[in-house]
Amino acid sequence: MSSTNSSAASADELILEGIVLSCDAQGQLNIAPMGPRVDRQLSQFVLKPFCTSQTFRNLQATRAAVFHITDDVELLSHAAVGEAKLTPPTLAIDEFPCPRVEDCCRWFALRVATLDDSTERAVVQCNVVSHGEVRPFFGFNRAKHAVLEAAILATRIGILSETEIRTELDRLTIPVQKTAGDQERRAFDYLQQYVLRRLSENRP
Repeated sequence: MSSTNSSAASADELILEGIVLSCDAQGQLNIAPMGPRVDRQLSQFVLKPFCTSQTFRNLQATRAAVFHITDDVELLSHAAVGEAKLTPPTLAIDEFPCPRVEDCCRWFALRVATLDDSTERAVVQCNVVSHGEVRPFFGFNRAKHAVLEAAILATRIGILSETEIRTELDRLTIPVQKTAGDQERRAFDYLQQYVLRRLSENRP
């Protein structure tokens, strides 16, 4: 998620949360949440994947990816903890080597312009070569925000103490109970189970 980015966006840019779909040279798909730095016109994207990640290896191999804006917090939560084993349905993009997720709000086909892998996190400058809008963005209520925060929390196991993680997870339960729909409840329940399982596994 974007909170792992090592630097903030400049005044005329912002971090945009979403999903990146990329593929390797054999066409095998990989999906990952990412918060690229973008300009206000959404014409330039800066991705910062870890050099050890599959997303980075795919960008190296094909120089292409598709960024999606989505309000599907269930997909975001599964991808955040690296358990999106089944890629959602996709559609081909004309004259582009990587497909897009079928059910999203907006998508942007990206071509790599420059790739700097001299640090732990690569800096990958991308140009938008094609884009589209599939459906209106539903919006984020308190439950959707809570799921996103829980997804970030799930990636902090081993960094934060068990007490901190449990306290924060309990706090996030309240807006989910008050404002969630079925999708948000499923996503939050999944993350709760994942976090509690990982915490148990990490105990000495």
